[in-house]
Amino acid sequence: MANYYVNKNSQSNGDHEVHRMGCSYMPLIENRIYLGDFDNCVVAIKEAKRYYSLVNGCYYCSKECHTS
Repeated sequence: MANYYVNKNSQSNGDHEVHRMGCSYMPLIENRIYLGDFDNCVVAIKEAKRYYSLVNGCYYCSKECHTS
């Protein structure tokens, strides 16, 4: 299990990236929303969609959920 966060700031394509705790590209505390403690990024992405319609897994820490 790992703690997941979504970036409040969108990428240039409009996606809000989901990160796992410890990621080198984790947004600053003030720029992230805690999603919860999950077994995988698939569940974290689903939770992030409660906040934003466009979400994507981080290429570096949630690569299995990275789509663009």
